[in-house]
Amino acid sequence: MVLDPEKFDLVPRAHELLEGLEADPRFKPELVAGQVELVTTPSDTVGEAAAQLEEGRRRLGQAADERVALAGAGAHPFTSEAGVLNEAERYTHTRREYGWVARRQLVFGLHVHVRVPGAERAVAVYNGLRSYLPELAALAANAPFYGAVDTGLASIRPKISEMLPRQGVPPMLSGVEDLAGALAWGTRAGVLDSPRTWWWELRLHPVHGTVEVRVPDQQTTVAETAAIAAVAHSLTAYLAARYDAGERLPGHPTWRIEENRWSACRHGLEGTLADLDTGAPRPARERVLEVLSEIERTAADLGCSKELAMARVLADGTGAQRQREVGAEGGAQAVARWLASRFAS
Repeated sequence: MVLDPEKFDLVPRAHELLEGLEADPRFKPELVAGQVELVTTPSDTVGEAAAQLEEGRRRLGQAADERVALAGAGAHPFTSEAGVLNEAERYTHTRREYGWVARRQLVFGLHVHVRVPGAERAVAVYNGLRSYLPELAALAANAPFYGAVDTGLASIRPKISEMLPRQGVPPMLSGVEDLAGALAWGTRAGVLDSPRTWWWELRLHPVHGTVEVRVPDQQTTVAETAAIAAVAHSLTAYLAARYDAGERLPGHPTWRIEENRWSACRHGLEGTLADLDTGAPRPARERVLEVLSEIERTAADLGCSKELAMARVLADGTGAQRQREVGAEGGAQAVARWLASRFAS
């Protein structure tokens, strides 16, 4: 988020910030004119990617040079519900087609790409990951405030995103041909101007050849970002190993996953998540900690045990919970100021 350095409101000045970065490919404009995307290059470990992110945030801070402030969260705590959009050509279709709705997409996500070699293997892992999206969403919830009020949600971001099509839990895929057919149909129907607008909270990325986990809110600090990335990476590798061992990965009905998705959105780790087979409810925090234990050995093999340990810290107090603690004393503006103060940490 690009913020006014005094009022900490979202401001449409990303282009000014990017002009000072001399076309550095790590930094890109986004749909929202008050948003900058920070991209890392492919890395062998989460730690390597986190080091890139730390350096990228430091460089952004230098370029900002007190002209703007920077912060990370799933949504801005108090800015206007409608914002200024980027006028670049690549967003022409989105501006024209979605208009009023597009100007309300003032949301900020964390996207984690994981390479999964083997097309059918990647499809199987993708199908299995669908069932874990609520657990990831609950752990990464970081947007309780919107329009200067506490929404009562752990994250308002999914509800804002739902104003656009192709949001939420993605469809099951029978194979890569199924994905190709879906993209071809969307192109012929005129609803997809490019594969990038296949916007689900999880997708097989047809350009990068990755499984892309898109459900997490943007995290406030580098350490928290690395923690969520470690969960996404380890969980993907864990499911791939189960597939390699001949195990049939889960493929649950979308509506059941969506029920858990609502609980994660509403309550975060303070709610319950239902067993997708039996329907038995369990405390969300207990379920998330169980998942972290399941992938612990995989995380060690991937070299991200330290980052997974930070995920356990997040399970004790998510970004949403900490924002509420700050907001209880100083209101939404204090939350924005606090977010900005932690951007480089």
